[in-house]
Amino acid sequence: MDGTPGHEAIGTVEIRLGQLPGEAGLNVRPELVNSDQKSTDPAISVRSITKTFGTGVHAFVALDGVSVDIPTNEFFTLLGPSGCGKTTLLRLIAGFEQPTAGEILLQGKDISHQPPYLRPVNTVFQNYALFPHMTVAQNIAFGLEMLGKPKADIAQTTAEMLALVKMEPMAGRKITEISGGQQQRVALARALAPKPQVLLLDEPLSALDLQLRKEMQLELKKLQQETGITFVFVTHDQEEALTMSDRVAVMDKGKILQVGSPQEIYQSPSNRFVASFIGEINLLTARPEKGGFAIDQCGTLKVVSPISAKSKSTVTLAIRPERIILGKPGKGKLSGKVENIVFHGTDTIYHIKLPDGASIRARLQNSSPDSMPFGTGDAIGWTADSRSISILGDE
Repeated sequence: MDGTPGHEAIGTVEIRLGQLPGEAGLNVRPELVNSDQKSTDPAISVRSITKTFGTGVHAFVALDGVSVDIPTNEFFTLLGPSGCGKTTLLRLIAGFEQPTAGEILLQGKDISHQPPYLRPVNTVFQNYALFPHMTVAQNIAFGLEMLGKPKADIAQTTAEMLALVKMEPMAGRKITEISGGQQQRVALARALAPKPQVLLLDEPLSALDLQLRKEMQLELKKLQQETGITFVFVTHDQEEALTMSDRVAVMDKGKILQVGSPQEIYQSPSNRFVASFIGEINLLTARPEKGGFAIDQCGTLKVVSPISAKSKSTVTLAIRPERIILGKPGKGKLSGKVENIVFHGTDTIYHIKLPDGASIRARLQNSSPDSMPFGTGDAIGWTADSRSISILGDE
């Protein structure tokens, strides 16, 4: 039986893995970029950082040999579940914690043991840490005053920051007199006023309601592009990370598991944790075959790939639900039965039971009144879009 692309075999569907799309560049306004930054070096280089809390039997390793470069002028996100080490890493960059081992470089300079006030880094916290007895303008000016800047410079920079975050009409109001979203803007303006080389953001949107959070996601990304300052953003929210970031580092149990663009992280996860943590996904056990990998679940799905799987008896294939293609049973399709249907408005999720008892999910867009062609209990045929098939590595 011919297993090469372009030939069809009964009971076998062949798919060749596609290439990822290229990354889009940023359009940064040069007049707003911090002139102290040099694009030739990473803004932050984390090298073999380990952080242990406690000693002896009570020791807890929060970060375990973490290394990552954070490029200058990018929106970089540390993404992971609670307790994965992302906030600890942020605090190390800020200088609020000291590493047990390893080093942190800022534009090539070792700042591992430098106190926070000597680092050209500012932090926006989850609770904003604004002064309630001060006005909006006074909060923004506070950091500049502590740095001993001339009054004229403070007034000019404060006005610029108010304009940047669209808070000029609120300049004279007390913090207690403005909304949560407006407080967020003031916290950002205060942190940006000294023109830091790096701005650290520790889950700053988590206290906002859903609609306001989505609006602030767009505003944060726009602010980063307009200022050109490197943003390092911490979140457990996958949608936030994919929406705003130029690059994402996925963390778990004190380690960075994968770094890449949102498209790379979503379309080509490196292991089961990343695949499962970022959105919905189908994980199918496969075995290596000449020219690809076979899934013995409902016929054989052969994935033609240049990736070698020597010495492995099985591998895991990951397929996003929106890449599953449904149709009537027939030649060149794998078999299944519709077990459940969940309508989401813009799309519908089909839960499909495979002959061996396993299940997959397929997502179909509701583009017309006839967008739900299958009913519960229907026998269907299915295949998959090669662009989202990933061969996962070891954990």
